[in-house]
Amino acid sequence: MSDVVATVKTVDALLTAYQSGERNFVNVMLPQSGLSGVDLKGADLSYADFSGADLSQANLRGSDLSYATLCEANLTGADLRGAMLLGTDLRESVLDKALLQSADYDPEETHFPSGFDPEAAEMKRDR
Repeated sequence: MSDVVATVKTVDALLTAYQSGERNFVNVMLPQSGLSGVDLKGADLSYADFSGADLSQANLRGSDLSYATLCEANLTGADLRGAMLLGTDLRESVLDKALLQSADYDPEETHFPSGFDPEAAEMKRDR
């Protein structure tokens, strides 16, 4: 774990580190956090825990969310275009009006909300 991630225990700490140019947030743990409208474009958020978080209207374009936990997260209107969602847990998350074009997913390991169709969302199968 990087020194930066070890110190990122709050939303404010995450945003401050991001604004100072940090992009490596592997394993960051911010479940149930209020992150509506944040800009984390291109950040490495793999293995992060954002379960139950409010990420509505967030800019996560091109971010790596591989193996992240986003179950029960609110991603309404979030920009996830080109994001990596390999093995990501999105069960029971809200993806209404989320932009998911060209986001990579693994059909065997990425978990979507019931009834969600990644092909209709123009996502890219990794295999």
